[in-house]
Amino acid sequence: MSKSNQRAIALVTSLFFIWGFALNMNPILIPHLKKACQLTDLQSSYVDSASYFAYFLLAIPAGQFMRRFGYKGGILLGLVLVASGAFLLYPASTVRNYAFILLALFVLFSGSAFLETAANPYITVLGDSNGATQRINFAQSFNGLAAFLSPLVGGAFILSGKNLTPAQEHAMPPDQLNAYLNKEASAVQLPYAIIALVVLAVAFLLYKTHIPEIEDEQSGEDKENRSLLRRIFQLLKKKQLRTGEFAEFFYVGAQAGVLSFFIRFSERIAGMEEKTAAYLLSLSLLGFMAGRFIGTAVMRIFNPVRLLATYCMVNIGLLILSVSLHGSLSVYALMFVTFFMSIMFPTIFSLGIRGLGSQTKLGSSLLIMGIVGGAIIPPVMGKVSDLSSIRYAYLVPVVCFVYILYFAYMNLKVKKLDVAATH
Repeated sequence: MSKSNQRAIALVTSLFFIWGFALNMNPILIPHLKKACQLTDLQSSYVDSASYFAYFLLAIPAGQFMRRFGYKGGILLGLVLVASGAFLLYPASTVRNYAFILLALFVLFSGSAFLETAANPYITVLGDSNGATQRINFAQSFNGLAAFLSPLVGGAFILSGKNLTPAQEHAMPPDQLNAYLNKEASAVQLPYAIIALVVLAVAFLLYKTHIPEIEDEQSGEDKENRSLLRRIFQLLKKKQLRTGEFAEFFYVGAQAGVLSFFIRFSERIAGMEEKTAAYLLSLSLLGFMAGRFIGTAVMRIFNPVRLLATYCMVNIGLLILSVSLHGSLSVYALMFVTFFMSIMFPTIFSLGIRGLGSQTKLGSSLLIMGIVGGAIIPPVMGKVSDLSSIRYAYLVPVVCFVYILYFAYMNLKVKKLDVAATH
């Protein structure tokens, strides 16, 4: 392999780390901004809404942009958007305007949508076709590494470990309280400025590096002058794709909700400090990464669909335990949920696109749009928390896993499945 291709592989692999790091910073931002901007649990969950709505809205436009301007152009635009969103967090946090902060996050994750749309197919063409599977799995391992490191970095540089009760805030003089809140809000400035600079450096290196373009093969149906909207409606008539779309919606919603309120849950239920909770969250995401590798190996022996069903039942049990237990035990039970979520997205994805033939690419884009569940489910959990408690909010992911269990049950006749981690 040429040095040019090696450099290109390294740069494209870094994209997996970039969006994984940014997305897994949300569980740190949610409790932090709740404190700094004096938000309810529902309002703090809009961090996830801004992030996942960006993915939802940009999934198909990103693909269309790359068909016209190439994958390299799409990646460069994505990196510029990520950097722009990260830079925007500086003025947004300075004025402590939550709507401005959400806009910055929307811009950042619009860029991530471009990166994720491009990186998976791009990494497969950089080098020998026989090594494509190994390259994509290697690249995705950096996504898992980013998920593990992100809460550690965020916990160390963003979370202060200082939380005031409502009574303490009320007792503070207005000027002193405002200074405290401004200091908390400003904690995001340096980490995200560094992220922006690193992303721009990657963009510059990628711009200077020659990498091959992907030539999309057009099927007979693609060559017909039919509107994209009509093709989408025809695809959604297929039950396999439609039920898979809902399964991805509930899975991503459950994943986002479980992780986003983890620190809040640990503080409320176990009385943990937020930095300790961030450390446990990082360990939990390390379990998620390990679960991907272990699950892939186990699927060579056991039916992937039955494994999906089993993991759903285990997670339902773990969440009920988390809600029922008290103290640290409830948090430890919640930590194991991520391990059993690890194989769900790629397994559901592979089931959802089965039998689509020449329409697999468009069907894949529709399934990816199911990640809008990450924008919907966390606010539902936030509302439940505001109305009752954070403990009962964790019953919402139970409902999500019940549907995924139903989806797995509908597909039990599937004996073999080509599962590739995609998110």
